[in-house]
Amino acid sequence: MAQKFNLPLTYAPKISGVREGWIRQTIRVGRKFRVGDLVSFHGWEGKPYRSKWSFRTPYVMLNDVIPITILPHGFAAPHEFRPWNLLDTIARLDGIEPPTGEALRAVLLGLNPIPDTGVEAQIIRW
Repeated sequence: MAQKFNLPLTYAPKISGVREGWIRQTIRVGRKFRVGDLVSFHGWEGKPYRSKWSFRTPYVMLNDVIPITILPHGFAAPHEFRPWNLLDTIARLDGIEPPTGEALRAVLLGLNPIPDTGVEAQIIRW
């Protein structure tokens, strides 16, 4: 059964693209999403988790969910490893500025530490 999720957006360069519909991907820690789930995105008026929502998008259905492990040197997906310098397309689809794998690494490191053992995550697309 499909679940509904309300997800925060805190990476400023991505917000307008998601709201306008030309960014249709995000990377989230954990493994809770499935194809067919519904997601809505929202922003914050002030400090995240301590202020009211500034906007909320309509729900969209997930059409692709890719399990990955974020590692210090890149992404591991089933049967594949990609170093950061080969993740430019993922960065572009995710609204990273500049759209490079190295910039994606910097953004992800700014959100969560990446231990040597990696962090389970998912690329979700709608």
